[in-house]
Amino acid sequence: MTTCQPFKIDIPDDTLEAVRAKVAVYPWHEMPDDGGWGYGTNLDYMKELADYWVNEFDWRKQEAALNRFPQFSAKVEGIDLHFIHEIGSGNAPTPLLISHGWPGTISEFMHIIEPLAHPERFGGNIEDAFTIVAPSLPGFGFSGRPPRPYGPRKMATVLNALMTDVLGYDSYIAQGGDWGGAISSWLGFEHEACRAIHINILTMRHPDGPQGAEEEAWAERFEQEQEMENGYRTQQATKPQTLSYAMMDSPVGIAAWLIEKFNSWSDTVGDDIESAHSKDELLTNIMIYVVTGTFNSASWIYYGRREEGGRVLSSQGKRVEVPTACALFPKELLAWPPRSYAERIYNIKRWTEMPRGGHFGAMEEPQLLIADIQAFVRSLHRDPFFKNSL
Repeated sequence: MTTCQPFKIDIPDDTLEAVRAKVAVYPWHEMPDDGGWGYGTNLDYMKELADYWVNEFDWRKQEAALNRFPQFSAKVEGIDLHFIHEIGSGNAPTPLLISHGWPGTISEFMHIIEPLAHPERFGGNIEDAFTIVAPSLPGFGFSGRPPRPYGPRKMATVLNALMTDVLGYDSYIAQGGDWGGAISSWLGFEHEACRAIHINILTMRHPDGPQGAEEEAWAERFEQEQEMENGYRTQQATKPQTLSYAMMDSPVGIAAWLIEKFNSWSDTVGDDIESAHSKDELLTNIMIYVVTGTFNSASWIYYGRREEGGRVLSSQGKRVEVPTACALFPKELLAWPPRSYAERIYNIKRWTEMPRGGHFGAMEEPQLLIADIQAFVRSLHRDPFFKNSL
């Protein structure tokens, strides 16, 4: 079995000073003012964020918060994979693999790891405890990069190896949003040790397309809504290297590229991004990309999916047969289809329409997400067949 090495985030002072210096001298340029975010990341907000970044943001405080969780690194499928491994309370905590996506990092999970692993500390039942495994995806943050672009299907193979070959779990449950939702789908579809999945996004597609008026209306509306969101996706899926030459030399450039998504994909009040995310939360996530130099390799996942064949789960129309829970946050970027469509891709056992929240469920509405994961797995434990297989 592969040996896990303890890991502690400790970014050198010189690296932090270099980032701060670049942000401080960024050559702000004139741009059209449409009164908001219509052309992309708002100039006034970026100047405000940069000022905070230089003069007030405390990376060491955020670093310490991340280091509260036990972290490790292990060689998995040839990649130095970084992961949080929080052992849950009680005698039999259920192993739960949680996967982030782009433009996220493990910092997305700071508010859900402890309540999931130790529910009794938050007024919950210890029987709901999970052992949490939260990796930095290959090429993201503190993990090493793959030898070439990996899509979510290949990443699922790497993460399954982490759970089974490295950590020795015979069975586990997978959860994810964004790319984590796609990775969880592949885990449930192809890897026997994954016994159930919980997703808060639907990225996969059925080869036969929409059926019936309701599904066809969703598909048409989906394409219309994505028209103004497809630019970054097309660039990263086709020519990620070209983009990287500018981004790797500009912390402000990386911040603007990511901040646009956190504004438009979250359940904000108007264009007030801080109604959903604080500056500290935003900058912690951004800094993980900046200080690790992983903007380029993280964007590879889009290229990797295109090479893997795109969004279709199975050209034969097969579905994920393990029990699946779907958490539908109303402001999700990728609008959920009717349940009839989703059920042709997944064996859906739980379908929760959330009252609020957007793409970044673990950050925006951690309590709602935690409660839904707990309720889903609680229902599995009540089923004798699944109880004995977990």
